[in-house]
Amino acid sequence: MNSRAEKISLLSEMIAFAIVDGELHDKEYDFLKMIALELKIDNPTFLDLFRKQDQLKPIKNEFDRFLHFYRLALLMSCDGIFHETENITIHEIGINMGLNPVAMNRVLDLMKTSPNHIIAPEILICSFQEQLN
Repeated sequence: MNSRAEKISLLSEMIAFAIVDGELHDKEYDFLKMIALELKIDNPTFLDLFRKQDQLKPIKNEFDRFLHFYRLALLMSCDGIFHETENITIHEIGINMGLNPVAMNRVLDLMKTSPNHIIAPEILICSFQEQLN
C-alpha cells in the first residue's frame, strides 16, 4: 500500500467496520490507533475519519487484500465479542475485495480457535492461496 489516499481508505473502512455493531470498544479504538500509527496517519486525520466517510479505494495487490481482511478479523475479535452483524459485514467486504468465501471462513475459524485470535502469516496466505488452485 503506497499512497496516502489508499492508507486513509483502508483505515476509513476499518473504522466503519468497527462501529457496525453500534459500539466502539476501547480495545477496538486502541487497535485502530495502532494501525493508524503503523500507516503513518497523523492523529488529526485519524480522528477526522470518525466524522466523515471517505470514498473507498479498491486494493489492487492480492497480498494487501489478504492483509486487510486479516486486520478486519483482528479488529472484529479484539473486543472478545463476535457479533453476527460483524460476521456478515466482514464477509461482504471480503467478497467485494474478490476473496474466496471458503478461505475467509477458514481464516475466521482458525482465529476463533486460536487462544489469542492470531494466526501465523504463512497460514493466512496458505488459506487464501489454496483456494486459488
